[in-house]
Amino acid sequence: MSTPFYVSPQQAMADRAEYARKGIARGRSVVVLQYADGIVFVAENPSRALHKVSEIYDRIAFAAVGKYNEFENLRIGGVRYADLRGYTYARTDVTARGLANVYAQTLGTIFSSAAEKPYEVELIVAEVGEGPEDDQIYRLPHDGSIVDEHGSVAVGGNSDQIGSYLEQRHRDGMALAEALKLAVGSLSRDSNGGERSLTADQLEVAVLDRTRPQQRKFKRVLGRQLSRLLEEGGTSASAGETSDGDSSGESSASEE
Repeated sequence: MSTPFYVSPQQAMADRAEYARKGIARGRSVVVLQYADGIVFVAENPSRALHKVSEIYDRIAFAAVGKYNEFENLRIGGVRYADLRGYTYARTDVTARGLANVYAQTLGTIFSSAAEKPYEVELIVAEVGEGPEDDQIYRLPHDGSIVDEHGSVAVGGNSDQIGSYLEQRHRDGMALAEALKLAVGSLSRDSNGGERSLTADQLEVAVLDRTRPQQRKFKRVLGRQLSRLLEEGGTSASAGETSDGDSSGESSASEE
């Protein structure tokens, strides 16, 4: 009888983590920034049907990179959790922290299970508050850990390089056009140090705008409005439309 091949638990977990990180790194990056009136989400995503950024609830939005089918399942689960909690208790009881905890439990269970492969996804859950000091941004890697972020955060692709670029240049109280210019500038930087030109047609942009009078603070920024903001920020862009987002929209493209 042959002896079973033995792999230490530490090595098995390291291999699973490496597998997930490589899958996430193949995706195009998403950047999330705080600005004076809320939180802006900017992703390199030419698709108009498959979104990387989506609404979850009144003040909460979700961004992801990695495998589309995996983070789309997580997004749908988050919407159901938020709707059920808001209906059972109160709308104010639905928080980004609670949603992040649910996602952390799900990702952690999948990552530690030897029966299935780890999810190749990295998530951002953000909630806009009454003021900048009340904003919440949480990053959730593939293993289900939770990182409380402030100011700016990047996931996917060359996120380390983009994160360093943002950390050096982001400041509190930025206008939306200024924050958008910074986000696009960070996404346009290649891993080899070069720069690309990104137009409005290649970007997916959404905001959680605390100044909106309605309960739902999520809004997609498209077309002419996006082009105008990019021009105000000193970046070239193209034309189109503007629309509000909703939690029933699709999420981003596979491996995008």
